[in-house]
Amino acid sequence: MQMNATYTSLVAVGDSFTEGMSDALPDGTYRGWADLLAARLAARAPGFRYANLAVRGKLIGQIVEEQVDTAAAMRADVVTLVGGLNDTLRPTCDLEAVCALLEEAADKLAPSCQQLVLMRSPARRGPGAGRFQARIERLFECIDELAARHGAVVVDLYSAEALGDPRLWADDRLHLAAEGHRRVAEAVWQALGHEPEEDWTAPLPPSAPPAWYLRRAGDLRFAREHLVPWIGRRLTGRSSGDGRPPKRPELLPYEV
Repeated sequence: MQMNATYTSLVAVGDSFTEGMSDALPDGTYRGWADLLAARLAARAPGFRYANLAVRGKLIGQIVEEQVDTAAAMRADVVTLVGGLNDTLRPTCDLEAVCALLEEAADKLAPSCQQLVLMRSPARRGPGAGRFQARIERLFECIDELAARHGAVVVDLYSAEALGDPRLWADDRLHLAAEGHRRVAEAVWQALGHEPEEDWTAPLPPSAPPAWYLRRAGDLRFAREHLVPWIGRRLTGRSSGDGRPPKRPELLPYEV
């Protein structure tokens, strides 16, 4: 397939990153990079259709079970598959099983579309960032291998220092904020062969670090509002996505 084609449809598969957390809109819903990408593709192709099957909190096994067959049946021009990172953050994680499930997903999705897009997910820089480094690197090796096998595009967000800047991340320290999602949309846009509209890897302007008391207040707020609830869900086996439907379950025309 030639890059920079006029794509007429997009299906996004994955977890909270692809759902759009935490690029919040005024009504409390989330937008995110996939919606932004769909809007840009739709501006070039009248009748463009878009589905987003992603649901927050999903592990790769759930993505394969709940989303992949549905996405493959839609026969979209472009399919984005991002998953597995939630698995690597669990206390126990069978990386080879995760890679096998990613392989199953790619094997089903690649023949169903014109262009499969995979990603090396971004990571926030800072204390504790290297705790899961070995797992993440193995996950990325698997992604590279699948891309080579299927002719998929790999968008390397992880290597972009700018996307590690804490200022591009939400208060929960797990999800990108609006500017981060906007940069991811630009990265995928360019990976699909379109002319760059900006340098998505450009660093943010330097800024003075916040005062010590502001950092500590932020740490306390993070622990109270995000970390403790996250630990509670892990201990009880619950997920933030339990019972939640996909944001756009059908491949329908996308209004720009």
